[in-house]
Amino acid sequence: MPHSANDIDDLEQELKSKTEIKREMHDLQDFAQKLVEMSKHQRSRLPLTDELLDAMIVADKITNKHEALRRHIRHIAKILLETDLAPIHQAIDVMNNKHQQETAKFVRLENLRDELIEQGNNAIEAALIEKPTMERQKLRQLVRHAAKEKKAEKLGKHYQNLFAYLKEHS
Repeated sequence: MPHSANDIDDLEQELKSKTEIKREMHDLQDFAQKLVEMSKHQRSRLPLTDELLDAMIVADKITNKHEALRRHIRHIAKILLETDLAPIHQAIDVMNNKHQQETAKFVRLENLRDELIEQGNNAIEAALIEKPTMERQKLRQLVRHAAKEKKAEKLGKHYQNLFAYLKEHS
């Protein structure tokens, strides 16, 4: 009969089947593979331990040696087994979500551009209050030219220039 928390953990570890242990190890190897396949810049944004960073440096050096890389990924998986993975997963989720954030920003800028063209001076003044770094005269000129293009139903460079200006100052 177990007497302490450590005894209970040991008992639970013993109760894991070989299949479960292998499945967990395969999952860790897949995760290690994904880490190795990330660019150095992406990995630099992850909270990796010094041991994992050293392992990633070695992995970068042996990417063209298939069998060595496979064995090294197994080694990285063993390191990951002893590491708290929650902060790493959280950082990866934030990086993956960045695309969605960029898309939302893009949509907001498109809506602002359309609002500026539709509403004219009132929207321009509101935008200038919200983003004081924009130049009033340049913004008015861009909106005026983009409105002419939209009215002529030939969206072109002024429409794009207005978007680029808004993006620059967002």
